[in-house]
Amino acid sequence: MHAVQYPGRANRFDEEPPDDLLRLAAGVADALEPPADLPLSLFGHSLGAPVALETARELQRRGIKIEHLFASGSCDAPLPAPFVGDEDPEEILEDLVRMGGIEAEMVADPIFQEVVLPYLIADNRMFHTYEMAPEPLLGCPVTTIVGDLDEDADRRPWSAPTTAPVQQVGVSGNHFYLVADPPYPILREALSAPRPSS
Repeated sequence: MHAVQYPGRANRFDEEPPDDLLRLAAGVADALEPPADLPLSLFGHSLGAPVALETARELQRRGIKIEHLFASGSCDAPLPAPFVGDEDPEEILEDLVRMGGIEAEMVADPIFQEVVLPYLIADNRMFHTYEMAPEPLLGCPVTTIVGDLDEDADRRPWSAPTTAPVQQVGVSGNHFYLVADPPYPILREALSAPRPSS
């Protein structure tokens, strides 16, 4: 199991935060590309869900088979209207607190704001300028996982970019349900299901 660390965060703090989702996904694919005989599934939460999709597409282009794609904090639904808004830092931080991603006391800390605002603004820009192309189609199943209190779940037609089945699983919680209760049983069940012979 590997975790992806985006530029501009933690041990990559000195790098510029990404502002193009397709370029970010290509970079993830470069770093992740496994041996051809190693089963590979991808899990992405919130912004990470379309990043995982585009990473899967890029790896598939390179001949790497994807076993499963998990899109967490996202649901299989028509895309909403295009986002129209600005990059107001206060609004971005307020949204993060409202969604349950961080405590209000921490957001009020000027040092915290100095560290996280650059990549939160870049994330916001990257997410809202990304357009999901209809192709290439994946050949793997997709499981979306969404909290029953999540009013901010990314709506995306997950049934469109794959020729395999799409399953939507509901869990208890808000947009950051997985902090308190990671969806390990859902992943285990999906990954242990029998695979059709190729």
